Amino acid sequence: MNEPRTVSFVVPDAIDDAARVSGGNVYDRRLRDGLRADGWEVRSVPVTDRGDGWTARALAQLPDGALTLVDGLLATREPEALIAHAKRLRLVVLVHMVAGAIGDAGLTALRGARRIITTSDWTRSELLAQDAARPQRIAVAHPGVDPAPATEASPSGGRLLCVAAIAPHKGQDLLVRALIGFADRDDWTCTIVGSPRVDPDFADALKTQVDTVGLSDRIRFPGVLTGRDLEAAYAEADLMVLPSRTESYGMAVAEALAHGVPVLATAVGGLPEAIAVPQAAVLVPPDDVWALHVVLQQWWADPVRRRALTSAARDSRQAGRSWRSTAALVSAALAAALEDAGETQAVRS
Repeated sequence: MNEPRTVSFVVPDAIDDAARVSGGNVYDRRLRDGLRADGWEVRSVPVTDRGDGWTARALAQLPDGALTLVDGLLATREPEALIAHAKRLRLVVLVHMVAGAIGDAGLTALRGARRIITTSDWTRSELLAQDAARPQRIAVAHPGVDPAPATEASPSGGRLLCVAAIAPHKGQDLLVRALIGFADRDDWTCTIVGSPRVDPDFADALKTQVDTVGLSDRIRFPGVLTGRDLEAAYAEADLMVLPSRTESYGMAVAEALAHGVPVLATAVGGLPEAIAVPQAAVLVPPDDVWALHVVLQQWWADPVRRRALTSAARDSRQAGRSWRSTAALVSAALAAALEDAGETQAVRS
């Protein structure tokens, strides 16, 4: 049996790769560090995505009875690995997102876990709807944010920011199409921060479209930004725009609000949960370019509305969740998994 307060954390090997930043990797990294600060011995077990069977190999190397926290991306990719080791290990699965039906193997893998941790109430509800677990075995640990200085808004409100991997599910194509309708205005810029490596064809097509309509000097793609560079991007933004087609939470939205930057986003999935003060954001339907265009038009046409949204965003800086709270919630779920007598969700009464 494992010594108390020790957990093996099975994660994608890109967790610390600055060129492959994602919300899931940021969450895993902050959780790892937070659990260590909370007194856990966290043994990182990185797993590559280059080839099959690596999760199974990683789990096979762990001793019997080891408390094991598995990133949901790996669980989705190799559910059979979790099924094979469910009785031998004390498995806990961290589910960042649910993309459609989980499938029989995925459901069996989740039901064999002692606990499931989700990053939003919406994700938890999706798992319950698919009968992936008993309600008492699913804990929610929302992502946190770090305290940040408030951004100084510009008079025109013309500095737009989008932070997300450049991919269809993040909807940057919708934002570009909406902005093309404002090509005759000269008082705005848009910085689209994010990795183009998730879907290179989509990213290339988006950049080509921007070049073709002559907006490459207004719509910029700096790639992945981290640390001080990302902080500078928030410090130079008037409005965060995140037109996602799907979203389990929306960490970039929470980070923008932590900087006092108001938000225009789509009302999908768990994204509304990232908005600590509802008055600090405008939510529109997904896949609706016209709605994005209308809200941007209102944003620029009405200084009073801009000031109200920005004021509410500044108020939300004190209402955001902390990473310390995230780690504490996960710590409690891990402790509960250690105390379980051995019954798993695969056992149905």
